Formats: sequence, C-alpha cells, structure tokens
Amino acid sequence: MNAGSLCVKGRFHSDLISSPDRITTPLIKRDGVFEPASWDEALSLVAAKFLEIKHRDGPDALAVLSSARCTNEENYLLQRLTRAGLNTNSIDHCART
Repeated sequence: MNAGSLCVKGRFHSDLISSPDRITTPLIKRDGVFEPASWDEALSLVAAKFLEIKHRDGPDALAVLSSARCTNEENYLLQRLTRAGLNTNSIDHCART
C-alpha cells in the first residue's frame, strides 16, 4: 500500500481544481447544442448508452482512455469500472510505458 500518499499530480496539481476552464456542470448535447444537465440525468444517459452498445455489439466494442491528469487512485477506479463493469480489457493510458 502507499500509506495514503497521493501520486505527484494528485498531490501538487491543486491549481487544476480552481481553474476557470474546469467544467463543473454536466452538459448534454440536445439538437446540436450543449445544455446543462443534472448529474443524475448525465450519468443515466451515459450508462444507458454504454449498455446499449455492450448489448448490441459486445463488450469489446467499448474502450476507455485514461489521462495522466488523473490521480493514480482515479485511474485505478477507471480500470476497475472498465474490466468489472463493462467486461472489457480495452483500456489505455496516455502515459503508459
């Protein structure tokens, strides 16, 4: 275990949290225009679309890309969601070796 230590980006990039460019409200595209939505509405839409693709085309039709801007903990959770929730090993990371 890491004894509660964060990765370097999680520990030292706190400026990203208060960035004016950060999106803080979910947006759903309706008629070609992004509109604010509730978190429940946005997450329900994403889950429904993932399940639709998974049932229609199989789990390997889905893939997940992660970011080096995420903490190690967030990347771990994303790979668990990908493998256990979506039943695919199709996950990649921009900073992999």
